[in-house]
Amino acid sequence: MLNTVFLVLQLISAIFLIFIILIQVRGQSVNIFGGGGDNYRTRRGFEKVLFQLTIIISILFVSLGLINAALS
Repeated sequence: MLNTVFLVLQLISAIFLIFIILIQVRGQSVNIFGGGGDNYRTRRGFEKVLFQLTIIISILFVSLGLINAALS
C-alpha cells in the first residue's frame, strides 16, 4: 500500500518535472555545437522560479525513486 502511494507520487512528480522543463525558455546564445559561453546572465523573475522549481522537483523525483527501491 505504501509502495503504491510513493509510486503515484513519483509519477506525478515526473509529469510535473517534464512540464516544467518543457516551458523553460532557452537562451539565444546556444548554438549547434553547444557553445555560447560568451553570454552569462542571471535568471530573474519567472525564469528563476522555474529554475528553482526544476531543482526541487528533480530532488523530489530522485528521492521518491530511492524510497520506492528501498521499499521493494
